[in-house]
Amino acid sequence: MTQQRRWTAERIADQTTRVFVVTGAGSGLGLATTRALAEHGGHVILAVRNEEKGRRAVERISAGTPGARLEVRRLDLADLDSVRAFAQGVRADHPRVDVLVNNAGIMAPPRRLSAQGHESQFACNHLGHFALTGLLMDLLAGARDPRVVTVTSANHRQGRLFLDDLTGERHYSPMAFYNQSKFANAVFGRELHRRLARAGSPVRSVLAHPGYSATGLQTSAPVAAVRLLFGRLLLPLAQSAERGALPQLCAATDPDALSGDFMGPDGLGELRGGPTRVRLSPAADDEATGRRLWDLSERLTCVRYPLSSTAV
Repeated sequence: MTQQRRWTAERIADQTTRVFVVTGAGSGLGLATTRALAEHGGHVILAVRNEEKGRRAVERISAGTPGARLEVRRLDLADLDSVRAFAQGVRADHPRVDVLVNNAGIMAPPRRLSAQGHESQFACNHLGHFALTGLLMDLLAGARDPRVVTVTSANHRQGRLFLDDLTGERHYSPMAFYNQSKFANAVFGRELHRRLARAGSPVRSVLAHPGYSATGLQTSAPVAAVRLLFGRLLLPLAQSAERGALPQLCAATDPDALSGDFMGPDGLGELRGGPTRVRLSPAADDEATGRRLWDLSERLTCVRYPLSSTAV
């Protein structure tokens, strides 16, 4: 990425020929990402759990960008059956996907399990995106300058994998399991990069985090203490969703964003600012951890990536 001046959405080149899938596109960072891509000509598939919310997002974007090329498709990332149905629908209607932005996430809910019996944050934030990426990989591989952008958080640095209690049955902390899911996002993005590189794939795996941004993730968190801390007390420190989306937009569109890069804000503590390359935690970049999470994710999702044997 060029470092001569701070990167902004105005530097996004024409995206008229490109097809994007953005998860969680109905609000927050996903909506801001979708709007910016549409303004630059991209065809964006809004992957949303609530289709009515997605349609309202389309109306809002289209009001400012007449002729925006947008489509709404239902996707519940916490339900692997929904992930498969979504991927099948995209495959039926699109010969390729140029960029997949794994943006959606939930934060610090009370403990609950997904349809397949996985802890909800791990299911939605990691397993659903792992499965979706694998199921769309061949569509990505056939595109021009294809990319997978996985959105993690600075909180990945406080996370670890609870391999002996992955569902939180013995002990559950909403924020600790949120941090685990963001750690898994970071580990996945880097391990995907390594496997794509070994396979000689043209797909880039780029990571991003938004810093501290004012979105519904914090203000509508179901746990009152989390909502009070992040949605009220610390809210004056937050930047807008539009600014928070810049690292993932840079990762998705900038020619200089390389596979394996991690984009985040350039300000103090990576809380706010313009996109720049930031450091992944050493634990998230550990190859043994990457292999362990990958094997676990394949087993839990029953999804295997169409990569050559040299990538395994």
